Amino acid sequence: MAKTCPVLHKTSKVGGGYSNRTRATQFNPTGMVRKYPNLQKKRIYVPELKKTLTLTLSTRAWKTIAKNGAHSVLKKAGVI
Repeated sequence: MAKTCPVLHKTSKVGGGYSNRTRATQFNPTGMVRKYPNLQKKRIYVPELKKTLTLTLSTRAWKTIAKNGAHSVLKKAGVI
């Protein structure tokens, strides 16, 4: 499973582990942390296609689909 949302193109990010106060007082390297998007696998029915699709999308993409409709969002993203 790819860790990318095909609608919003959300991928992982690398974040640091320091606050400026820690940097000023002592050196204790914590390393970089990779943070992944909140991807959910769900089934959605598209009435225009008369099909049920199983998609792995971010939760923000699900909210966009709920607001604008499945067919228009997925067509604009190039999924269908």
